[in-house]
Amino acid sequence: MLKQGLLITALASIVFAGNVKMDLNAKYGATNFHTKGASQFASMVKDYSNGSVNITVHPGSSLIKGNPLKAVKDGTVAMTDMFIPFTSGGGKVFGISALPFIASSYDDAYKLYQISKPAYEKTAKKWNQKFLYSVTWPASGFYSNKTMTSFKDFKGVKTRTYDKNSAAFVNSAGGNAVALPWGEVYSSLRTGMVNSVVTSSASGKDGKFWEVLSNFTKIKYAFPLQAVTINLDYWNSMDKAQQSAVLKAAKEIEKKQWAAVRVEDSNAQKIMTKNGMKIAEASPMLQKQLGVIANNMLVKYLSNADDQIKGIFDEYISTASPEVKKVFKQYRK
Repeated sequence: MLKQGLLITALASIVFAGNVKMDLNAKYGATNFHTKGASQFASMVKDYSNGSVNITVHPGSSLIKGNPLKAVKDGTVAMTDMFIPFTSGGGKVFGISALPFIASSYDDAYKLYQISKPAYEKTAKKWNQKFLYSVTWPASGFYSNKTMTSFKDFKGVKTRTYDKNSAAFVNSAGGNAVALPWGEVYSSLRTGMVNSVVTSSASGKDGKFWEVLSNFTKIKYAFPLQAVTINLDYWNSMDKAQQSAVLKAAKEIEKKQWAAVRVEDSNAQKIMTKNGMKIAEASPMLQKQLGVIANNMLVKYLSNADDQIKGIFDEYISTASPEVKKVFKQYRK
Protein backbone atom coordinates (compact mmCIF):
# COMPACT_ATOMS: atom_id res chain seq x y z
CA MET A 1 0.00 0.00 0.00
CA LEU A 2 2.86 2.34 0.85
CA LYS A 3 4.57 1.59 -2.47
CA GLN A 4 1.34 2.28 -4.34
CA GLY A 5 0.98 5.61 -2.56
CA LEU A 6 4.56 6.58 -3.37
CA LEU A 7 4.00 5.66 -7.02
CA ILE A 8 0.86 7.82 -7.22
CA THR A 9 2.81 10.71 -5.68
CA ALA A 10 5.65 10.18 -8.16
CA LEU A 11 3.25 10.12 -11.09
CA ALA A 12 1.63 13.32 -9.95
CA SER A 13 5.03 15.00 -9.78
CA ILE A 14 6.09 13.98 -13.26
CA VAL A 15 2.89 15.01 -15.04
CA PHE A 16 2.27 18.76 -14.91
CA ALA A 17 0.12 20.71 -17.35
CA GLY A 18 0.30 17.82 -19.82
CA ASN A 19 4.11 17.62 -19.71
CA VAL A 20 5.81 14.38 -18.65
CA LYS A 21 9.26 14.00 -17.13
CA MET A 22 10.81 10.56 -16.64
CA ASP A 23 14.17 9.04 -15.75
CA LEU A 24 15.68 6.19 -17.75
CA ASN A 25 18.27 4.07 -15.98
CA ALA A 26 21.01 2.95 -18.40
CA LYS A 27 23.00 -0.05 -17.21
CA TYR A 28 26.31 0.88 -18.84
CA GLY A 29 28.48 3.98 -19.08
CA ALA A 30 27.82 7.05 -21.21
CA THR A 31 30.13 5.90 -24.04
CA ASN A 32 28.54 2.45 -24.34
CA PHE A 33 26.76 1.64 -27.60
CA HIS A 34 23.41 0.92 -25.90
CA THR A 35 23.56 3.98 -23.66
CA LYS A 36 24.18 6.18 -26.68
CA GLY A 37 21.14 4.60 -28.28
CA ALA A 38 19.02 5.33 -25.21
CA SER A 39 20.13 8.98 -25.30
CA GLN A 40 19.18 9.24 -28.98
CA PHE A 41 15.82 7.63 -28.16
CA ALA A 42 15.18 10.25 -25.45
CA SER A 43 16.01 13.04 -27.88
CA MET A 44 13.64 11.60 -30.50
CA VAL A 45 10.83 11.32 -27.95
CA LYS A 46 11.24 14.98 -27.03
CA ASP A 47 11.12 16.01 -30.69
CA TYR A 48 8.16 13.82 -31.65
CA SER A 49 6.15 14.89 -28.59
CA ASN A 50 6.87 18.57 -29.27
CA GLY A 51 8.72 18.80 -25.98
CA SER A 52 5.90 17.42 -23.83
CA VAL A 53 7.76 14.19 -22.92
CA ASN A 54 11.23 14.63 -21.46
CA ILE A 55 13.36 11.59 -20.62
CA THR A 56 16.62 11.96 -18.72
CA VAL A 57 19.09 9.12 -19.25
CA HIS A 58 21.24 8.14 -16.24
CA PRO A 59 24.31 6.07 -17.32
CA GLY A 60 26.15 3.55 -15.18
CA SER A 61 23.01 2.13 -13.56
CA SER A 62 23.08 5.02 -11.12
CA LEU A 63 19.37 4.65 -10.34
CA ILE A 64 19.16 0.85 -9.97
CA LYS A 65 21.47 -1.46 -8.04
CA GLY A 66 19.23 -4.52 -8.02
CA ASN A 67 16.79 -6.22 -10.38
CA PRO A 68 15.71 -3.82 -13.17
CA LEU A 69 12.42 -5.66 -13.76
CA LYS A 70 11.45 -5.21 -10.11
CA ALA A 71 12.60 -1.59 -10.02
CA VAL A 72 10.39 -0.66 -12.97
CA LYS A 73 7.50 -2.81 -11.69
CA ASP A 74 7.52 -0.96 -8.37
CA GLY A 75 7.98 2.45 -9.98
CA THR A 76 11.37 2.99 -8.36
CA VAL A 77 12.33 4.25 -11.80
CA ALA A 78 10.02 4.93 -14.74
CA MET A 79 12.22 3.35 -17.40
CA THR A 80 15.33 1.24 -17.70
CA ASP A 81 17.38 -0.74 -20.13
CA MET A 82 18.39 -4.27 -19.17
CA PHE A 83 20.60 -7.08 -20.38
CA ILE A 84 17.80 -9.57 -20.94
CA PRO A 85 19.62 -12.90 -20.36
CA PHE A 86 21.05 -11.71 -17.03
CA THR A 87 17.74 -10.32 -15.71
CA SER A 88 16.10 -12.59 -13.15
CA GLY A 89 12.33 -12.92 -13.25
CA GLY A 90 12.06 -13.20 -17.01
CA GLY A 91 11.90 -16.98 -16.93
CA LYS A 92 12.92 -19.15 -19.87
CA VAL A 93 11.81 -16.48 -22.33
CA PHE A 94 14.59 -14.12 -21.30
CA GLY A 95 17.17 -16.81 -22.03
CA ILE A 96 16.25 -17.22 -25.71
CA SER A 97 18.75 -14.80 -27.24
CA ALA A 98 21.64 -16.16 -25.17
CA LEU A 99 21.35 -19.79 -26.19
CA PRO A 100 24.67 -20.79 -27.80
CA PHE A 101 24.91 -20.75 -31.59
CA ILE A 102 21.17 -20.11 -31.92
CA ALA A 103 22.13 -17.34 -34.34
CA SER A 104 25.14 -17.22 -36.64
CA SER A 105 24.65 -13.69 -37.98
CA TYR A 106 22.90 -10.40 -37.27
CA ASP A 107 20.19 -11.41 -39.75
CA ASP A 108 19.57 -14.62 -37.79
CA ALA A 109 19.53 -12.70 -34.51
CA TYR A 110 17.02 -10.17 -35.83
CA LYS A 111 14.74 -12.90 -37.19
CA LEU A 112 14.78 -14.70 -33.84
CA TYR A 113 14.03 -11.43 -32.05
CA GLN A 114 11.02 -10.68 -34.24
CA ILE A 115 9.60 -14.16 -33.64
CA SER A 116 10.28 -13.92 -29.89
CA LYS A 117 9.08 -10.34 -29.41
CA PRO A 118 5.47 -11.19 -28.44
CA ALA A 119 6.83 -13.45 -25.69
CA TYR A 120 9.06 -10.65 -24.39
CA GLU A 121 6.11 -8.24 -24.41
CA LYS A 122 3.96 -10.74 -22.52
CA THR A 123 6.64 -11.24 -19.86
CA ALA A 124 7.17 -7.48 -19.46
CA LYS A 125 3.43 -6.97 -18.97
CA LYS A 126 3.44 -9.49 -16.12
CA TRP A 127 5.96 -7.19 -14.47
CA ASN A 128 3.76 -4.10 -14.92
CA GLN A 129 5.76 -2.66 -17.80
CA LYS A 130 5.66 -2.13 -21.53
CA PHE A 131 8.40 -3.52 -23.74
CA LEU A 132 9.55 -0.63 -25.97
CA TYR A 133 12.50 -1.84 -28.01
CA SER A 134 15.46 -4.19 -28.01
CA VAL A 135 18.82 -4.37 -29.77
CA THR A 136 21.43 -7.10 -29.93
CA TRP A 137 24.94 -6.87 -28.63
CA PRO A 138 27.75 -7.71 -31.03
CA ALA A 139 28.27 -11.47 -31.08
CA SER A 140 29.82 -12.90 -27.91
CA GLY A 141 33.31 -14.30 -28.37
CA PHE A 142 35.95 -15.86 -26.14
CA TYR A 143 38.74 -13.73 -24.62
CA SER A 144 41.77 -15.60 -23.30
CA ASN A 145 45.56 -15.67 -23.13
CA LYS A 146 45.94 -18.45 -25.67
CA THR A 147 44.65 -19.57 -29.04
CA MET A 148 41.46 -21.62 -28.70
CA THR A 149 41.37 -24.36 -31.34
CA SER A 150 39.61 -27.30 -29.64
CA PHE A 151 38.23 -28.59 -26.33
CA LYS A 152 41.75 -29.27 -25.05
CA ASP A 153 42.35 -25.52 -24.88
CA PHE A 154 39.49 -25.10 -22.41
CA LYS A 155 41.33 -27.14 -19.76
CA GLY A 156 42.25 -24.90 -16.87
CA VAL A 157 40.43 -21.80 -18.06
CA LYS A 158 38.52 -19.80 -15.46
CA THR A 159 35.93 -17.94 -17.45
CA ARG A 160 33.68 -15.06 -16.47
CA THR A 161 30.28 -15.87 -17.98
CA TYR A 162 27.16 -13.69 -18.01
CA ASP A 163 24.28 -16.13 -17.43
CA LYS A 164 23.41 -19.77 -16.71
CA ASN A 165 23.57 -20.70 -20.39
CA SER A 166 27.07 -19.36 -20.95
CA ALA A 167 28.22 -20.95 -17.68
CA ALA A 168 26.87 -24.36 -18.72
CA PHE A 169 28.46 -23.92 -22.14
CA VAL A 170 31.95 -23.25 -20.74
CA ASN A 171 31.69 -26.03 -18.17
CA SER A 172 30.59 -28.50 -20.86
CA ALA A 173 33.63 -27.57 -22.95
CA GLY A 174 35.93 -28.43 -20.04
CA GLY A 175 36.43 -24.99 -18.54
CA ASN A 176 35.37 -23.49 -15.21
CA ALA A 177 32.67 -20.82 -15.29
CA VAL A 178 32.83 -17.98 -12.77
CA ALA A 179 29.95 -15.59 -12.01
CA LEU A 180 31.07 -12.00 -11.55
CA PRO A 181 29.45 -8.56 -11.83
CA TRP A 182 30.78 -6.68 -14.85
CA GLY A 183 32.37 -4.06 -12.61
CA GLU A 184 34.66 -6.70 -11.08
CA VAL A 185 35.81 -8.38 -14.29
CA TYR A 186 38.86 -6.26 -15.10
CA SER A 187 40.30 -6.43 -11.56
CA SER A 188 39.61 -10.19 -11.43
CA LEU A 189 41.57 -10.62 -14.67
CA ARG A 190 44.41 -8.64 -13.11
CA THR A 191 44.51 -10.81 -9.99
CA GLY A 192 44.03 -14.11 -11.84
CA MET A 193 40.68 -14.91 -10.27
CA VAL A 194 39.58 -15.42 -13.87
CA ASN A 195 41.72 -15.73 -17.00
CA SER A 196 39.11 -15.58 -19.73
CA VAL A 197 35.76 -13.96 -20.53
CA VAL A 198 32.75 -14.66 -22.74
CA THR A 199 31.49 -11.32 -24.03
CA SER A 200 31.22 -9.09 -27.07
CA SER A 201 33.77 -7.09 -29.04
CA ALA A 202 32.14 -3.90 -27.75
CA SER A 203 32.57 -4.98 -24.12
CA GLY A 204 36.17 -6.06 -24.75
CA LYS A 205 36.86 -2.65 -26.26
CA ASP A 206 35.13 -0.74 -23.45
CA GLY A 207 36.92 -2.90 -20.87
CA LYS A 208 40.35 -2.48 -22.52
CA PHE A 209 40.88 -6.22 -22.36
CA TRP A 210 44.07 -5.95 -24.41
CA GLU A 211 45.74 -4.78 -21.20
CA VAL A 212 45.09 -8.13 -19.49
CA LEU A 213 44.35 -10.67 -22.25
CA SER A 214 45.93 -11.44 -25.61
CA ASN A 215 43.40 -13.35 -27.73
CA PHE A 216 39.82 -12.96 -28.93
CA THR A 217 38.31 -16.00 -30.66
CA LYS A 218 35.18 -15.20 -32.65
CA ILE A 219 33.12 -18.23 -31.76
CA LYS A 220 29.89 -16.21 -32.20
CA TYR A 221 28.55 -17.83 -29.06
CA ALA A 222 25.38 -15.72 -29.01
CA PHE A 223 23.77 -12.40 -29.96
CA PRO A 224 22.16 -11.48 -26.61
CA LEU A 225 19.62 -8.69 -26.36
CA GLN A 226 19.48 -5.42 -24.45
CA ALA A 227 15.94 -4.05 -23.99
CA VAL A 228 14.22 -0.87 -22.79
CA THR A 229 10.94 -0.96 -20.85
CA ILE A 230 8.62 1.55 -19.18
CA ASN A 231 6.41 1.18 -16.11
CA LEU A 232 2.77 0.76 -17.22
CA ASP A 233 1.46 3.33 -14.73
CA TYR A 234 3.81 5.92 -16.19
CA TRP A 235 2.84 4.77 -19.67
CA ASN A 236 -0.86 5.16 -18.94
CA SER A 237 -0.31 8.63 -17.50
CA MET A 238 0.56 9.88 -20.99
CA ASP A 239 -2.04 10.87 -23.57
CA LYS A 240 -2.38 9.07 -26.89
CA ALA A 241 -0.24 11.57 -28.79
CA GLN A 242 2.59 11.23 -26.28
CA GLN A 243 2.39 7.44 -26.36
CA SER A 244 2.51 7.55 -30.16
CA ALA A 245 5.62 9.74 -29.97
CA VAL A 246 7.35 7.25 -27.68
CA LEU A 247 6.43 4.29 -29.90
CA LYS A 248 7.60 6.12 -33.04
CA ALA A 249 10.94 6.90 -31.41
CA ALA A 250 11.27 3.30 -30.13
CA LYS A 251 10.63 1.86 -33.60
CA GLU A 252 13.14 4.20 -35.22
CA ILE A 253 15.93 3.79 -32.68
CA GLU A 254 15.53 0.00 -32.78
CA LYS A 255 15.96 -0.01 -36.56
CA LYS A 256 18.88 2.42 -36.36
CA GLN A 257 20.69 0.50 -33.61
CA TRP A 258 20.28 -2.87 -35.33
CA ALA A 259 22.14 -1.36 -38.27
CA ALA A 260 24.67 0.46 -36.10
CA VAL A 261 25.62 -2.64 -34.08
CA ARG A 262 27.41 -4.06 -37.12
CA VAL A 263 29.53 -0.91 -37.33
CA GLU A 264 30.13 -1.00 -33.58
CA ASP A 265 31.33 -4.61 -33.86
CA SER A 266 33.73 -3.81 -36.71
CA ASN A 267 35.10 -0.67 -35.04
CA ALA A 268 35.58 -2.44 -31.71
CA GLN A 269 37.61 -5.18 -33.36
CA LYS A 270 39.76 -2.62 -35.16
CA ILE A 271 40.47 -0.80 -31.90
CA MET A 272 41.38 -4.04 -30.13
CA THR A 273 43.65 -5.11 -32.99
CA LYS A 274 45.35 -1.73 -32.97
CA ASN A 275 46.06 -2.23 -29.27
CA GLY A 276 47.61 -5.67 -29.75
CA MET A 277 44.69 -8.06 -29.35
CA LYS A 278 44.99 -11.12 -31.59
CA ILE A 279 41.61 -11.80 -33.22
CA ALA A 280 40.81 -15.06 -34.98
CA GLU A 281 37.84 -17.01 -36.31
CA ALA A 282 37.00 -20.24 -34.51
CA SER A 283 38.63 -23.30 -36.09
CA PRO A 284 36.33 -25.79 -37.85
CA MET A 285 37.14 -28.38 -35.16
CA LEU A 286 36.25 -26.05 -32.31
CA GLN A 287 33.10 -24.88 -34.05
CA LYS A 288 31.98 -28.48 -34.55
CA GLN A 289 32.73 -29.48 -30.95
CA LEU A 290 30.94 -26.44 -29.54
CA GLY A 291 28.02 -27.06 -31.88
CA VAL A 292 27.38 -30.42 -30.24
CA ILE A 293 27.15 -28.69 -26.86
CA ALA A 294 24.84 -26.05 -28.29
CA ASN A 295 22.45 -28.64 -29.72
CA ASN A 296 22.38 -30.56 -26.43
CA MET A 297 21.69 -27.35 -24.51
CA LEU A 298 18.76 -26.47 -26.76
CA VAL A 299 17.29 -29.97 -26.34
CA LYS A 300 17.53 -29.57 -22.55
CA TYR A 301 16.16 -26.02 -22.67
CA LEU A 302 13.10 -27.14 -24.62
CA SER A 303 12.48 -30.27 -22.54
CA ASN A 304 10.38 -28.36 -20.02
CA ALA A 305 9.46 -25.33 -22.12
CA ASP A 306 5.84 -24.33 -22.77
CA ASP A 307 4.17 -24.47 -26.18
CA GLN A 308 4.83 -20.80 -26.86
CA ILE A 309 8.60 -21.20 -26.53
CA LYS A 310 8.65 -24.47 -28.47
CA GLY A 311 6.66 -22.74 -31.19
CA ILE A 312 9.23 -19.94 -31.36
CA PHE A 313 12.02 -22.39 -32.12
CA ASP A 314 9.95 -24.48 -34.52
CA GLU A 315 9.22 -21.36 -36.55
CA TYR A 316 12.71 -19.88 -36.26
CA ILE A 317 14.84 -22.93 -37.06
CA SER A 318 12.64 -23.90 -40.01
CA THR A 319 13.49 -20.56 -41.64
CA ALA A 320 16.99 -19.92 -40.21
CA SER A 321 20.25 -19.79 -42.12
CA PRO A 322 21.97 -23.00 -43.28
CA GLU A 323 24.63 -22.51 -40.57
CA VAL A 324 21.99 -22.58 -37.83
CA LYS A 325 20.12 -25.51 -39.37
CA LYS A 326 23.36 -27.49 -39.53
CA VAL A 327 24.02 -27.08 -35.79
CA PHE A 328 20.44 -27.81 -34.72
CA LYS A 329 19.42 -30.46 -37.25
CA GLN A 330 18.71 -32.85 -34.40
CA TYR A 331 17.24 -30.43 -31.88
CA ARG A 332 14.38 -31.72 -29.75
CA LYS A 333 15.42 -35.28 -30.58
